[in-house]
Amino acid sequence: MLGLFILCVCLEMTAVALWRLPALRYSDPLRRTLWGCSAGFAVALWARFPPVKAALDCVAVDFSALVKYFFSMIASLALLNYAVTSYGAQSDPPRHIVICRTVAVVSRQATVVVIPTMVVLFFTVVDRSHPTHDFAADHAGQWGAAVFMTLFYLYLGSAAATCAFQWGHVARRAETKSLRAGLTLGSAATWLYAAYSVVRVSFMWLAMFVHVAPPVEQVAGKAGDLLNVAAAALFATGASLPTTGVAAQRWHTWRLLYRLHPLRKDLARQFPEFSFQPLSSPFREATRLAPSLDIRLDRAIQECGDAVEQLRHYATEDLWSAVEEATAHHADPEAATEAYWIAATLRCAHAHQRSALPAAPLPMKPFPDSQAEARWLLRVQGIYVDLPTGVIDEILVRAGRPHGSSKHCLISVGSGRP
Repeated sequence: MLGLFILCVCLEMTAVALWRLPALRYSDPLRRTLWGCSAGFAVALWARFPPVKAALDCVAVDFSALVKYFFSMIASLALLNYAVTSYGAQSDPPRHIVICRTVAVVSRQATVVVIPTMVVLFFTVVDRSHPTHDFAADHAGQWGAAVFMTLFYLYLGSAAATCAFQWGHVARRAETKSLRAGLTLGSAATWLYAAYSVVRVSFMWLAMFVHVAPPVEQVAGKAGDLLNVAAAALFATGASLPTTGVAAQRWHTWRLLYRLHPLRKDLARQFPEFSFQPLSSPFREATRLAPSLDIRLDRAIQECGDAVEQLRHYATEDLWSAVEEATAHHADPEAATEAYWIAATLRCAHAHQRSALPAAPLPMKPFPDSQAEARWLLRVQGIYVDLPTGVIDEILVRAGRPHGSSKHCLISVGSGRP
């Protein structure tokens, strides 16, 4: 049961680390440190998972413990840097921020001595003649292991206690409920890490002077694992909560970009010069990694807007009034009017029937943001893709076609395919 719980938390922490992986592309130190913390704890947790632990221990006896503790130290340093960076630069910071910065600086400088010392202790002093299930519990009573664990838990405990105080201090003043909940869970998780560090170190040194029975060691080992994994679960959940709104927003943006492809494809096919890059399949367009989703949606909207503006050169003076008359009784007359107009002008553009003078611009619509404009284009597209060819023929007969080449038009208005 504990193994399944560890696996679930490993997957959760790994998901958080992967979700924050794009932070490496940016110069924002806050994003980078939070990713480093999540990634470090993810590796440390995987080193606890029995199959991974067994594979690592094939390299050297208890090698999984060394991996687990070193990556936990990396995560602890990242956690401290995150707590420091989140307050920015202040000329006269409060006392608790000064303490946090001091702990972070001392911790970074001490790694030059602490990490080599731990490596030497692990390979020379710690008794690794037999593989262990739980490194701390199974090495209880050994002074080398006690010193090794004390050095590690000084890092984890000091980082956890500092961050627990900081996050608990600011959680009450968080701007949103999700941020408040995330900071509260993060504070609870780091208090658990701090308590876990004190309990583990106390157990190691107590075992130096008092004999600990094997059943007690097993209970201590399982309790330590449970406490550590529970703290990791709280931390991963707390780190994820503030980003749920961002995730929902990205999903909404992705869907807008994906659904807008049919109209965008027809316009890009007629006016490829307005596309920032050649248009691919809907799936390929929606799964590009760069640029960001927001930028890609803005570009898609701009491409459509530029192409529609160019279509004014393929519209007669009477076309707009003709489509208004044809859509007067439509359920969505405004969107239908624009859809009919785009379909008719695309027909003329494909036939190279260009007007001597451009038609009047389409009515202005006060969109508050790009997503509102994308939703409007989807309304237009929903009508555009279902237009029968005969309706557009009738409108062009009433409004007339621009003077130009009389080449036969091959575009099918409903499908958008030439």
